[in-house]
Amino acid sequence: MSILVQKYGGTSVADPDKILAAAGKAVRASQEGHQVVMVVSAMGKNTDMLVDLARQINQQPPAREMDMLLSTGEQVSVALMAMAIESLGHQAVSLTGAQIGIRTDSTHTRARIISISTERIEQLLSEGQIVIAAGFQGTDENFDITTLGRGGSDTTAVALAAVLGAARCEIYTDVDGIYTTDPRKLASARRMSHVSYDEMLELASLGAGVMHSRSIEFAKKYSVPILVQSSMVEGPGTIITEIPADLSKAVRGAALAEDEALVTLAGVPDIPGSSNEVFSQIANQKITVDMIVQNIGKEGHSGLSFTIPREELEMTMEVIERLRQTLEIRDVSHSADVSKVSVVGSGMAHQPGVAEKMFRSISDAGINVLMITTSQIKISVLVHKNDARKALEAVHDTFELETPAENELPQLSEIPNPRAEAERVDVVDRLRGMEEIVIDEISLDTNQSRITLEGVPDRPGVAAMVFERVAKAGIVVDMIVQSHLDGNGLANISFTVPHHDLKAAQELCKEIADELPCQEISSSPKAAKLSVSGIGLRSHTGVAHRMFKALGVGGINVELTNTSEARVNVIVASDDGEQALALVKGAFADIERR
Repeated sequence: MSILVQKYGGTSVADPDKILAAAGKAVRASQEGHQVVMVVSAMGKNTDMLVDLARQINQQPPAREMDMLLSTGEQVSVALMAMAIESLGHQAVSLTGAQIGIRTDSTHTRARIISISTERIEQLLSEGQIVIAAGFQGTDENFDITTLGRGGSDTTAVALAAVLGAARCEIYTDVDGIYTTDPRKLASARRMSHVSYDEMLELASLGAGVMHSRSIEFAKKYSVPILVQSSMVEGPGTIITEIPADLSKAVRGAALAEDEALVTLAGVPDIPGSSNEVFSQIANQKITVDMIVQNIGKEGHSGLSFTIPREELEMTMEVIERLRQTLEIRDVSHSADVSKVSVVGSGMAHQPGVAEKMFRSISDAGINVLMITTSQIKISVLVHKNDARKALEAVHDTFELETPAENELPQLSEIPNPRAEAERVDVVDRLRGMEEIVIDEISLDTNQSRITLEGVPDRPGVAAMVFERVAKAGIVVDMIVQSHLDGNGLANISFTVPHHDLKAAQELCKEIADELPCQEISSSPKAAKLSVSGIGLRSHTGVAHRMFKALGVGGINVELTNTSEARVNVIVASDDGEQALALVKGAFADIERR
């Protein structure tokens, strides 16, 4: 008898009728022969009401007491759900996070799961009960109630599916699946039948809204198939698994993260350890860094730009101001008027020309690009907030995301569950410390050359023109990094190419430089790309710090940096490559997957 985990969000249990409808779905699944665990969120706007109530009493309520307060919302929901199931003639038991045995750390309002005990749930399931679990909550070693933060009920559901060896985790929400972009922002958005874990990780981190990236990290780490469906209407939904979709379509989704802030440090000493000093202090404040762009140094100084959630800008600037004198940073600037537009697709790694196509679409819309970072399956650009939705529409149209790929639909019945054959003891053992970061691979590519156009005009169309010309010349591009300079209307564009393409790229860039114009062209014929890839790189603060610290201690200077949800890339001198690889492997030895 297979186990199903069903999660119902706040809108799906907002009133008695909806609670009864959800109860009916669970009962039907049980009647079909499944053992059912329901994970339930607080009703509707209950959490918002409790937050507002707390702030009427105390503008800065203690985090511990907020957890005590907010956890009551889920307790109301699970009790009502158990009553609803009983009214339909089926046995049910409601459990809090503590009663389930969800043990967390003590970081109140954003705790991480350490372990889950399954004995009580398994006993109740064996007795024929439907188990209704409170999402979003657990207890720490002192038995204090903790909450898991944003998307906490999704995290609870996928974690329970993992530890119970469930056939799948079903997420019931107010939308009927995962869309190519947010349908509230773009009417032409299309529901996708299937998304891979890696694609969903990127989309979730970019603000796709349906699921939080922590829950996808769980699913990928423990191979839990997820089905996202509407709780309101019947439909096929969207399947999230390891299986990639048809790779014939390079881009499968686009996302807009509107609430971003940009911090730029100009004149940072171009010496080993500078980046580490910056990101170590930021990590100490538990600030989440997203895009990181470090461009090449000149005359002993380099530029460093990064993005953070807008709500964390004030705290970040306090950190930077403390560092300014220590590091002798020449200038610091910031903007809360920026947004990030990204395209995502597993097929991107197999098809050339995606970057220049994206840049051209944005340029044709008259939009200027402030920053660029790339990874194997994602390209992100930073634009002014007022241009963001227009940019999203442009890339969505350019990549024809409203049209499905020819062969993107695997049937749910055809999706294998790799965990079904796993040894039970092994699974439970691996789930200890289940939210710890996982490093899958640390790699070194010594077949790289770096070329930089320094001081190009910071205006719409420049990046599009550069990479269209590069693509037309048949030159393969790997990393792309663009950053603006000191607010003076100029930018640097750096990219890497294979060694054998360097001479052709240099000649082409000389032509481009004359046309733009460009202040200078620089290159590093022998560069090495060092990459750290894994699960949880963005949701865990301090990953970049750990990498930069290792390189700084070893006296290795970083020429370029870019980041994604699942990967951090740096360019170092080729002669330093092997030493850099050894240093970074040592830095992550405690968490690298063997």
